[in-house]
Amino acid sequence: MPKLADFKTNEKSWWCPGCGDFGVLASLQKALVDLGIEPHNVAIVAGIGCSGKIGNYINCYNFHVVHGRTLPTAMGLKLVNRDLTVIAAGGDGDGYAIGGNHFLHALRRNVDMTYIVMDNQIYGLTKGQTSPTSKLGFKTKSSPDGNIERPIRPLQLAIAAGATFVAAGFSSDVKQLSSLIAQAIQHKGFALVNVYSPCVTFNKVNTYDWYKEVLINLDEDPSYDPTNRGAAIQKLIETDELVRGLIYKADQPSFQELYPGYRDEPIVHQDWTLPEEDFAQLLAQFH
Repeated sequence: MPKLADFKTNEKSWWCPGCGDFGVLASLQKALVDLGIEPHNVAIVAGIGCSGKIGNYINCYNFHVVHGRTLPTAMGLKLVNRDLTVIAAGGDGDGYAIGGNHFLHALRRNVDMTYIVMDNQIYGLTKGQTSPTSKLGFKTKSSPDGNIERPIRPLQLAIAAGATFVAAGFSSDVKQLSSLIAQAIQHKGFALVNVYSPCVTFNKVNTYDWYKEVLINLDEDPSYDPTNRGAAIQKLIETDELVRGLIYKADQPSFQELYPGYRDEPIVHQDWTLPEEDFAQLLAQFH
């Protein structure tokens, strides 16, 4: 069985002291240990931004991709090597702005993988500009008079687009967040975990104290049914998506289960040894 130390690296973090992403990192490492998954069976595909460094701090396969291309890379990786636990990770800018198109189609395809979004409502790496999830009136370096663009609603969008697992976490609550991530990894299909992860340097509005006061914990509401799609969307509308816990889960076939031939011998297990004469002939064709 793996230990927590097995998933740690010696690389010094460049995150600001107090950054919410530390809680996401700890939660992800704990979830992997709790599930008994070995480091060599995990692959993290991370995007651009502060949150994109998370793969450097977890001892496993790590693929750092260009801005907005986290999900197609992760989906391709999972389809080729089904034995890997594939986790895509990034921020609200990487995932919901430049990566928004890929996000939409990943939801409807339902590839068996997990997507963790560290949502801090601001661009932290570029020193504090408005992000896709910044609220109306939010003042930043790019919106000194207040944001005039309506924020995207990623949780409602995810359910409407066909997501089969949607959860929201708070980086300050490692116990709940690690449980949500573990559930997402075990889910057979595309699983979104949107994490409210405060930026202590550039966002002085959406702070730890603010989230502790406003977030509603759905896991503590015995009357809430996460299998009711309509009720889940209605709850998100009523609360302005300020919730945490399991929001929606549906039991539907994943992309892999529906793909013709996927149940055949995996590509990575097939013998791709090429006879010397065939290799020489192949080289001659491209000489």
